[in-house]
Amino acid sequence: MLVQHLRLASRRSSGLTTGLATGLTALTVLLAVFGAQHAQAGVFDDEEARRQIKDLSIKNNERLDTLSKAQFDLVNQIQALREETAKLRGQVETLNYELESTKKRQQDFYIDLDGRLRNLEPQSAAPGENNPADGAKPGSDPGKKSAVDPAAVTREYEAALNLFKANKIKEAASAFESFVKAHPDSTLTPNAQYWLGNAHYALRDCNKAIAVHKVVVSKWPQHPKAPDAMINIATCQQELGDNKGEEATLKSVIAKYPDSTAAATAKKRLKK
Repeated sequence: MLVQHLRLASRRSSGLTTGLATGLTALTVLLAVFGAQHAQAGVFDDEEARRQIKDLSIKNNERLDTLSKAQFDLVNQIQALREETAKLRGQVETLNYELESTKKRQQDFYIDLDGRLRNLEPQSAAPGENNPADGAKPGSDPGKKSAVDPAAVTREYEAALNLFKANKIKEAASAFESFVKAHPDSTLTPNAQYWLGNAHYALRDCNKAIAVHKVVVSKWPQHPKAPDAMINIATCQQELGDNKGEEATLKSVIAKYPDSTAAATAKKRLKK
């Protein structure tokens, strides 16, 4: 009886041992499988991270390439603008030089023409100079009349003209104005009045230039300077934006002085 109980207990112990061994084996297998899956998941996570980093790196490089190209294009555009600006500056300087040269040649031409016209004009007696054909009025002072020197008057006029020729415009304007006031009846006064108008124009005062030239036209309408004075009036009117006034003045030049050079100039300007 006792022997049977011992055998039964031995069998139960052996079964328990076998079951425990089997459970341990199964647990070991499960742990191995779980560890393998975890390791495989870790490998997959690293590869995904590396792929994402690589993608970001590629995108950043592409952006840098785009920015570099844009900066390079911008630098080229800036350089092109600098070259164009330098070219334009050179053209402006050339045009300014040509304009100043043209103005200088024009002044020289007018002064030369003025001299030739004065040589053609009859030399009348200067104001205040004794005229033998005129009878002396009672109470007059012959000594004062003979005090004016025609040569001195001519020198005074030429001095003012030389100031204009030297481009000393303000000084020339003052000199011509003084001459006109001092010698209102001199044969040189129309010329001085004309050059006074040109001086005001050169000083960019078109209103004064118009007023002065109108005196030439109204007071000495038959003087050779009168047609040119009207052309100068039209030029000032154009610069002041008075297109109707300019047109009327040019037509008046053609009507009053049809055979003059000024009339030919007026016809050309009216056609434009």
